[in-house]
Amino acid sequence: MAERRYAILGTGAIGGFYGACLQRAGFDVRFLLRSDYETVRREGLTIESVGGDFRLPRVNAYRDVAEMPKCDGVVVALKTTQNHLLPKLLPSVLADDGVVLVLQNGLGIEDEVADIVGGDRVVGGMCFICSNKVGPGRVRHLDYGPIALADYTPGYEPLGITPRLEAIERDFQTAGIEIQLHEDLLLARWKKLVWNIPFNGLSVVLDAKTDRLIFDGDSRQAVESLMAEVVRGAAACDREIPEAFVSNMLVTTEKMKPYLTSMKLDYDGGRPLEVEAIVGNPLRMAAEAGASLPKIELLYHQLKICDRYNPHREGLGDSC
Repeated sequence: MAERRYAILGTGAIGGFYGACLQRAGFDVRFLLRSDYETVRREGLTIESVGGDFRLPRVNAYRDVAEMPKCDGVVVALKTTQNHLLPKLLPSVLADDGVVLVLQNGLGIEDEVADIVGGDRVVGGMCFICSNKVGPGRVRHLDYGPIALADYTPGYEPLGITPRLEAIERDFQTAGIEIQLHEDLLLARWKKLVWNIPFNGLSVVLDAKTDRLIFDGDSRQAVESLMAEVVRGAAACDREIPEAFVSNMLVTTEKMKPYLTSMKLDYDGGRPLEVEAIVGNPLRMAAEAGASLPKIELLYHQLKICDRYNPHREGLGDSC
């Protein structure tokens, strides 16, 4: 049995999958849940995966961080729309020498965590995975699964490959999870946005899965135009994204199984959209660096309207 203890804050498509993999490998994992608590406490976690289905009949499930033990690694897998809960959650569960691994989409989110636990205790992670929560305590892993890890410092100065990154890498690789270590967290976050901004955003605005976005000529042009602006935004922040990286993102999506993005699933489920973290924060950071990104700005305002008038949310009217 591995000695390191992990807490999973947000046992959904991301936290549920990676946390279950860690427990299956022998790590001591503690799961924080809300609506699924009773089901998971009674029935455990079920993972349907392209790599092989498995079930954990017993997991350490909690609905209150006050009841959880201190943990060496705290994985934040909540939606960024729930980050207002972190000031209450993190201090209670993070061990004195522990680290917070932020597995969330978007840009600037590590700053929020650093304000709570300190800038020297934060690691950023970007998940390249197609997975959905399909029921209480049930996660369906459709494709991919690597995590890109990079260390954080206030101001996002590159820190290189640190010993704690390598320690996390060893744990996750033991659990069968591919880890890609990066020296520069800000660059890694901008690279993830090359995919996240066009595909998450357009999936809502155009009511589409990834296959229609990539294979329809008009939506493909919109995707590529948005990608080009992400590259320009990164450049304004002194981060260069090679053209080959963008081309690879397109090819990877062409090979991807048709997939509803996390933002589209949130929209269809009537949940708040991660507009600020994924689109608003990069837009503002680029603007502060002197870059104008009109297509991303248009998408941002479209998503804000869709979020405000989401017909899937109780009490709201027509679709955007």
